[in-house]
Amino acid sequence: MSQKPRSIMELKASEYKVISVKEEMRKNLIDKLRRGEVIFPGIIGYEESVIPGIETAILAGHDMIFLGERGQAKTRLIRALITLLDEEIPVIKGCEIDDNPYAPVCKRCRDIVKELGDKVEISWIKRDGRYGEKLSTPDVSIADLIGEVDPIKVAEGRYLSDELTIHFGLIPRSNRGIFAINELPDLVEKVQVGLLNIMEEKDVQIKGYKLRLTLDILIVATANPEDYTNRGRIITPLKDRFQAQIRTHYPSTRDEEIKITEQEARVLNREGHTVKVPKFIKEIIAEITFQARGSHEINQRSGVSVRTTITNYESIIAAAEKRAIKMEEREVSPRITDFPAIVPSTVGKIELEYLGEDTTEASVVEKLIKRAIKIVFDSYFTSLSSFSELLESFEQGYVEVSDTMSSDEYLVGIKEIKGLKKCIETLGIDQTPGQIASAIEFILEGLHLSNKLNKEKVRGRIIYK
Repeated sequence: MSQKPRSIMELKASEYKVISVKEEMRKNLIDKLRRGEVIFPGIIGYEESVIPGIETAILAGHDMIFLGERGQAKTRLIRALITLLDEEIPVIKGCEIDDNPYAPVCKRCRDIVKELGDKVEISWIKRDGRYGEKLSTPDVSIADLIGEVDPIKVAEGRYLSDELTIHFGLIPRSNRGIFAINELPDLVEKVQVGLLNIMEEKDVQIKGYKLRLTLDILIVATANPEDYTNRGRIITPLKDRFQAQIRTHYPSTRDEEIKITEQEARVLNREGHTVKVPKFIKEIIAEITFQARGSHEINQRSGVSVRTTITNYESIIAAAEKRAIKMEEREVSPRITDFPAIVPSTVGKIELEYLGEDTTEASVVEKLIKRAIKIVFDSYFTSLSSFSELLESFEQGYVEVSDTMSSDEYLVGIKEIKGLKKCIETLGIDQTPGQIASAIEFILEGLHLSNKLNKEKVRGRIIYK
C-alpha cells in the first residue's frame, strides 16, 4: 500500500478487510508455522511443553490463562503474543477504544459515522499500542477495568443516562488487541463478575447504567496454581470462561537454567575488565536454585524463581569484580570463596517453611551452596582415585585460599602440588590466572565435601589440609 488510507472511503477503496483480533493472530501464526519461524524468540525450555499449547489455543481462538509459580516467564509469554498482531491496523480517529471503521461500537463513533458517513477520518495504530496489562490487587475496581461515569462530562451538561458520560477503563481501551490480567485470583468477586459479564455477555453496568460493548479482544490471565485450583479464590463461571489453561514450569535442566541466566543477566559496563565465568561456577549457581526447588525447608507453593539464579549470577560477578579492582587485575573470574556474596540475594528470593531457633535463612542457603558444589564436583570427577597423587601432597603441608588473594598466588600451587594440574585440565577451563584460581578452589572444596580434606578458617583465610 503506497499511501495509507486516511478515511473510511479510502479504506473501502483499498479493499482492506477488517478481521477480529483472534482471526488476525491465527492468520499470522499460520504464516509463521508455514515459514518454519520460531514463534516466541527468547523463550527457552518451553518448545516441547508450553508453546504447543499456546499455538493450539490461538488457532482455536481461545482466551487463555497461564498457571505457574513466580518466575516462570508467564508475563513474558503474554507480552510475546503481541508479535502475532498485524504491524498496524486502521481505527476511527480520536476513538478511545480504537473502533473498527466498518463497525463502530461506541456511541461517539456511531454518531460520527451516521453524520459524516464514509468521510470519517481514520488513523493507524501499531501493534505495541494494542496491548493492555493490569496487576490484580484487592483494590482494583470495576472503574479501573471497565469504566466509570466521568463527573467532568456530567458537569459539562450531559445527562447521566448518556453513554458519552462514561470514561472507559483498561479493558475497553484494549479493544481490538490483547488485555492481560496478572494474578487473576486476587481480584475481588464483584470485579470478577464484571469481568465475566464483559467476556461472556458483552455488557456491563456502570453506576446502574447498562451498556452493551461488543468488544473485539483477546483476554489472557496469569495465576498461581494453588490460588486458582485449591483456595476457591476465583468464581467458577469466570474460570470456565477461559477455554485454554496453559501450565508453565521451571527449567527442566541445568543447561536451560544457565541459558536463561546468560540471556537475562544484566551486562554492566566493566571498562578495563574482562568477565570470564567458568562453566562449573555457572553450573553451581544453577544447581543451588534446583536444590532450593526440591528442599523441604523452602516453601514450594510460592516457588523458587529463575530470577534467583539470575540475581546470584550477577552478585557473584560483582564480588569477583570487587577483588579484581582491589588487586588491579583485568580478569574478573568468580571463585568458591565469592559464594558468600550470593547469600543476601538468595535469601531475598526464598520463603522458608519454618524458622526455628537453630534454623536461619542464611544457614539454609549455605547448605544449598555446599550441596550444589558437591553435585557439580561429582559430575566432573566420577572417581576420587584420580586425586591420589594430589592428596599425598597434603600429607606434608596445607593450602591457603582467600577471596582477597590475587590470581597469581594460586599459580604457585600448580607447581608445588603434584597432580593438581591434571585435575584442573579435567574441568576444561581457559588457562588464565583467574580461571585457574577458580578451578583450584573448586577442586579443594569438592575434596573437602567428599571428606578427603579438612577445612578451617583462620584470620579470614581458608586452610585445607
